[in-house]
Amino acid sequence: MADNRVNSGTRGGAGAEGHAHAHHDVSESIRLAFFINLFFTVLEIAGGIWTNSMAILADAVHDLGDSFALGSAWYFERISRREGDEYFSYGYRRFSLMGALISVITLVVGAFVVLSEAIPRLFFPQPSHAPGMVAFAVVGILVNGLAVLRLRGKEGMNARIVAWHLLEDVLGWLAILATGIVLIFWEVPVLDAVLSIVITFYVLYNVLKGFRITMNIFLQGVPRGVDLPGIELEIRRIPGVAGTHHGHVWTLDGYHNVLTIHATLEGEQTTDDLACLKDEIRRIIAGHDIAHSTVELELKGEECRMSRGVCRRNGPEEPPCP
Repeated sequence: MADNRVNSGTRGGAGAEGHAHAHHDVSESIRLAFFINLFFTVLEIAGGIWTNSMAILADAVHDLGDSFALGSAWYFERISRREGDEYFSYGYRRFSLMGALISVITLVVGAFVVLSEAIPRLFFPQPSHAPGMVAFAVVGILVNGLAVLRLRGKEGMNARIVAWHLLEDVLGWLAILATGIVLIFWEVPVLDAVLSIVITFYVLYNVLKGFRITMNIFLQGVPRGVDLPGIELEIRRIPGVAGTHHGHVWTLDGYHNVLTIHATLEGEQTTDDLACLKDEIRRIIAGHDIAHSTVELELKGEECRMSRGVCRRNGPEEPPCP
């Protein structure tokens, strides 16, 4: 009897080598950002004490959390490059999301730390050493800006969240720079707190958007841009296919999508017929950004071995699960 399963994947070949190189590049960029951030955090603590700037000290606390997040992101990014084994058959790509999740949590906690320091300064402003704030802000913008450029365009949720870490730092230093310049000429210490709060809320909003995407991956939601009902409809239009059911699609890491589906066949099918059906199904799946797929072909009269409980709700044009 012919094998009634259609499998496709992206292991091996130029595509796999390209992804391996991309993962290595992301890992090296995160490693560099980690060491830069850790070194500069030490300087920030000293600079905050010297300038009597709570904004710089609050940013130092935040950067210390960033360093922890970057270190964990670097560690999990390296693990994610491992191939599948008997413990994780799909590979370790999803481990990169652990770093992204830790980074999100750290950013949220750091944002509340900054707010807890900035809000009281709205009512009880304190003078700071403005020239020192300007000097540290310029260095901070250069250092964090370099790290952001290193991660720009890198693929993966891990790299995206880390880039938001560093972009938040750049925006924070821009606020400190603007505040320092103003304080050199005018005595308006409350401006520091106002800018810190505005920037923190802006970054917090964008980080929570990234958190929703990360959680959708963890919960195996349908990836953005993948039209599962459309894939099923195309397969059902193939001559010889009576219907589809048990269609599921999810993503390993936001880039490598996985599809499983059952296709019920009509009439008697020869070996050549099955081969043609498999080729047509592979062609359809190849056009929908699917890295790995398994399609179960059920012959006429064959009972589906899956229970109804794992079916999703059918659309108006879809046949019910058998």
